[in-house]
Amino acid sequence: MADVTGVAGERLKALIERIERLEEEKKALAEDIKEIYAEAKAVGFEPKIIRKMISLRKMDLEKRREENELLELYMAAVGMAE
Repeated sequence: MADVTGVAGERLKALIERIERLEEEKKALAEDIKEIYAEAKAVGFEPKIIRKMISLRKMDLEKRREENELLELYMAAVGMAE
């Protein structure tokens, strides 16, 4: 890997360029997502709740149940139970 101007250097440059392209794509996707949240808000939906729903949908059912149970337990412990 000492040959930084030859094959190793070319490989490193190619890797960096790939990362840069993906970072640009990621930036564009983040902007698209931001616009969708703005659209949702404009029609009366709460983006914070949508984000939470997306987070919950990523969890498997058992993990989601466990988290809800803990949340209820902690809320009851501090007097926030309904």
